[in-house]
Amino acid sequence: MSSGEADFSASLILKRGGLARVGLERIALLEAVARLGSISAAAKEAGLSYKGAWDGVQALNNLFDAPLVSAAPGGKSGGAAQVTPRGQAVIRAFRAAEREIGAAFARLEADLSGDAELLWSLGLRTSARNALRGVVTAVEGDGVTATVTLSLGEGLSLRASITRRSVEDLGLEPGRPAIALIKSSFVRIGEGDGDNRLLGEIVDREAGEASAELTIALAAGKTVTATLKPGDAAWALPAGARVEARIAAADIILAVD
Repeated sequence: MSSGEADFSASLILKRGGLARVGLERIALLEAVARLGSISAAAKEAGLSYKGAWDGVQALNNLFDAPLVSAAPGGKSGGAAQVTPRGQAVIRAFRAAEREIGAAFARLEADLSGDAELLWSLGLRTSARNALRGVVTAVEGDGVTATVTLSLGEGLSLRASITRRSVEDLGLEPGRPAIALIKSSFVRIGEGDGDNRLLGEIVDREAGEASAELTIALAAGKTVTATLKPGDAAWALPAGARVEARIAAADIILAVD
């Protein structure tokens, strides 16, 4: 290509519900964890902070039907971590798809010329800190609003309150996969609306003067992140504390493929 044209190359991103999910960086992180057996070591190799790598691993575990990484939080000094058979399968599938797409784009590049811009796609990003994939098990209510129950696995579930029109537009019905999006500020610890009460353990805490971010490990390999203020009852809770995360049904947004 001439210097006036954009560099054109294939880049594979797996998506669900219109939201960018898994790209090369996270697959490389998975591969590093599999090879080194440690999230902290994988973070160093990938040029990430330990927090960034841990968040990436938790996001992957949340977005698949089974955990991709089994890990014991060990802080920056490290903890044992293992890529599960499900994670190995994701790596193999991604790399195989990447090879096929790369070969296809290599064949097409010569013919694209000035029309290359037609193939650019824009991935939707969300500010919601929590994205949990599950399967719809029930849709209740016949008025303006409806309550949708989403199973996350191992007895863990969420109830979301959305409009009946949204239920119809998204095609929500039992057996339909969906993703729950929840802002971290909507996750309360041991207080607030009790539509959803999720028991778990604080596995990471990062605090500043004005706010703190807690990562809470749940069942089924899932996690939720909560943002706290200094006046909140759970402000001083350390990693390792058992807590109950509460989320109002009206604070959950649902997305589908």
